[in-house]
Amino acid sequence: MATRVIPPRILRNLRYNTATKPLASSHPSSLSPTLSPPCLSDPKPPSQTVLRPALDPSALDFNDVQSLFSYVPTSNLLRSTAVLHATAVEPMVDLGMWIMRSKLFEVEGVKDVILAAIRNTFYGHFCAGEDAVTAGKSIRALNDAGLRGMLVYGVEDAHDNEGCDRNLKCFLHTVDVSRSLPPSSVSFVIVKITAICPMSLLERLSDLLRWQQKDPSFNLPWKQDSFPLFSDSTPLYHTRKRPEALTPQEESDLELAMQRLNELSQKCVQANVPLLVDAEHTSVQPAIDYFTYNAAINHNKGESPIVFGTMQTYLKDAKERLLLATKAADKMGIPMGFKLVRGAYMSSERKLASSLGYASPIHNTIQDTHKCFNDCSSFLLEKVANGPGGLVLATHNIESGKLAAAKAHEIGIGKVNHKLEFAQLLGMSEALSYGLSNAGFQVSKYMPFGPVETVMPYLLRRAEENRGMLAASGFDRLLMRKELGRRLKAALGV
Repeated sequence: MATRVIPPRILRNLRYNTATKPLASSHPSSLSPTLSPPCLSDPKPPSQTVLRPALDPSALDFNDVQSLFSYVPTSNLLRSTAVLHATAVEPMVDLGMWIMRSKLFEVEGVKDVILAAIRNTFYGHFCAGEDAVTAGKSIRALNDAGLRGMLVYGVEDAHDNEGCDRNLKCFLHTVDVSRSLPPSSVSFVIVKITAICPMSLLERLSDLLRWQQKDPSFNLPWKQDSFPLFSDSTPLYHTRKRPEALTPQEESDLELAMQRLNELSQKCVQANVPLLVDAEHTSVQPAIDYFTYNAAINHNKGESPIVFGTMQTYLKDAKERLLLATKAADKMGIPMGFKLVRGAYMSSERKLASSLGYASPIHNTIQDTHKCFNDCSSFLLEKVANGPGGLVLATHNIESGKLAAAKAHEIGIGKVNHKLEFAQLLGMSEALSYGLSNAGFQVSKYMPFGPVETVMPYLLRRAEENRGMLAASGFDRLLMRKELGRRLKAALGV
C-alpha cells in the first residue's frame, strides 16, 4: 500500500518518523497514461521525504469540532446534515426506494426530474461523480483535506461476456485515472467480481466448490491454486444436491473471467495501486474468494500485496476462514492483504437461510459481530506489524476505531503504517475519518462513481442494507450541528 504526502494541517505540532515504505519505489514513467482531461493532467511531484506523524491514541479526539471539520465547506456540512437526517427516517428511506424502483422512471420527463433530485441529494452525498474525471476532482479535494480515496466504478452484476468486457474497460480506465492524480491520493482501486464474471457462472462455481468441500473426491479439473475457501463451521446449505460439471462453454467463460481479473491485476502492478476485491452475498462468495486468492498467488510479491480480499465479520465463520487463509498464504510465502468489514447483506442472508430451514450465518447479536470484527482486527494488526501483508479496517464504529488505534500504537504499527489503512464510506462517519487522520493514520473514503442510473443498485443497497447504520449516524449529525453552530456564532461575532 503506497504512502501519501501528508497535508500541512496534519503536520503541525506533531513528531514524525520517516520509516514508511511505499508499495513500489515509483510509478513507472514509461507506463504513464495519456489522459486528455485538463483537470487530471498536472499531478503533483512526489515528495522526496514522506513524513508521518508518530501515532498517539489519545489524539483520537472528537471534541474539537473545528479541527475535525476544518476542511469541510459549510455548504457540504449543511447538505450532509440534511441527507443524514433524511436517511435516518425509515419512512423517508422507504419512499425514496419506492420511487427509485417504480415505473415513474418510464415516464418521459418525470424520470429526468427524479434523477435530478437524486443527483443533488442522495447521489451527491454518497458518490464521487458521474465519470472518472469528476471522481478525480473529488479525490483531489479529499486529499487536500488529508484523506485518500478508494475508487470504485459503481457497476455491479453482469450477465454476459459482453457486459463483463465493457465493465473491465471501465475498471482499467479507473486505474489510469488513479495514476494521473497526486501520488498516493488513491489508496485502492475497487473491483467487484460480479461485474467481470457472469452471475450465473459465479453461482455455478460456488456450488461446485461447496460440493468439493462436502466430498473431497469430487474432481474440479479447472480449479487452480487457491487458499482455503471454507472452514469446518462454514454453512454449505446453498448447495443441496450434487451439481453438474461445467460445460465446455462455462469453462471457456471461466477462463475469460480469470483473464479479466489477471489483466486488471497486472495493470495495478504496473500502476503501483493495490486492487481490492469487494465481498458479496454468501451464495457467490466462495467463487469470489477463489478468484481473489488465485489472483493474490499470481500477483502478490515481496512485502506488500497488490490484491486484497474482503472478510465480512458478521458471518459466524469469518475468523476461522481468516485464520485458514492467512496460514495457507504464509506457508506459500504469499503476502496477503485483507479488508475487514462487518457486512451489508444481513436481511437477505437471514431470509435465505430461513427459507431453506437453516440457522442464519450471521452472528446472533450485534455484540458478537463487534467482537468478531475487533478480534480479527487485533489478529491482523499483529500480523502485519511483524511480517508482510496489508490491512484495511473498514468501520463506522467509533469503539472499533478507538480499539484499533490503541492496538496499533501499542504494537508500534506507526513504524510500518503503509500496511494499515482505515476506511469509511463517502458521506458516512466523517468525524471518525477526520479524527483518525488527525491522529496520524492513513484514512480512505470508499468512493463509487458512475452515471446515476448505473450507480442506482449501489444507492438502493446503501439505503436498504444499512438502515441501522444510517440511523446510527446521529453521532456525526450531532458533531456537524455543533460545528455549524460554531460557524454561525463566529460569523455573527457572538
